[in-house]
Amino acid sequence: MSKTGIDQDALIEMFATASAKGTEQVRKAVGDATLAALQGRELSLKNIRAVLKTVAQAASTGAAQNAVAGVDPEDLLDKAVAGMDDALVKAVEANRVALQQFVNQGADLREKHLKKALADLEAMEDTFIGALRKATEAAGAQANAQWAPVLEKLQAGGTLSGQKAATTAEQFVNQMQTAMRDSRAAGMKAAQTLAESYAALVSGVLIGMSDAMAQAGSGAAAAKKSRAK
Repeated sequence: MSKTGIDQDALIEMFATASAKGTEQVRKAVGDATLAALQGRELSLKNIRAVLKTVAQAASTGAAQNAVAGVDPEDLLDKAVAGMDDALVKAVEANRVALQQFVNQGADLREKHLKKALADLEAMEDTFIGALRKATEAAGAQANAQWAPVLEKLQAGGTLSGQKAATTAEQFVNQMQTAMRDSRAAGMKAAQTLAESYAALVSGVLIGMSDAMAQAGSGAAAAKKSRAK
C-alpha cells in the first residue's frame, strides 16, 4: 500500500493480467481506486498530483508485464487515463458544490482561500498531464515509448476533467463579476437616492427660506404703511 492509500501491487497485477476484452474493467477499477485515494485526503493539487503519479506508475509497470495475446499496451494506458479522468471529474464536481455553498452563504470569491480554489481548478488539466509525464519519465525507456502516443492524444484533445474544471472556474468568475456589478449598481442606486433626497432637502430649505422672506417682507410693508398714517 503506497502513501497515497493505493494498493499498487493490486493495480499492477490487474494491468499485467488484463485481457483485450477486460480493458473497460481496467478503466472502472482505476477510476474507483483513484477516487478512493482522493477522498481520503485534502483535495489539494499536491495530493491530486501524488495520487495520479502513483496510479500511472502502477499502470506503466503492469502494462509492460502484460503478455496476454491481443492486448495493446497503449489501449491499456488509454483506459488508465480515462479512469483517472473519471475520478477527477467527480473531484471537480465536489469543488463546484463546495464553492457554491460558500457563495450561497455570502462568501466573497475574492477572498484568498476561494481565489486559490478557483486557481486550482484552472490548473487541473496541467496538473493531470504533468503528473503523467513525471510518472513516465521515472518509468524508463519502454514505458516512455508506450506512453508517448497516449500523452500526445491527451495533449491534443484535453481531458474531460480539465474541461469541466475550466468551465466551473469560468462560471464562478462570471458569478463574481456579476456580484461585483450588482453591488456596484446597488451602490450607485443608493447614491442616487441620497442625491435625490438631498435635492429634496435643499428644495424644502429653499421653500422655507422663501416663505420666511415673504413673511418678513409683508411684515415690513405693514409697518411702513402704519408709520405713514
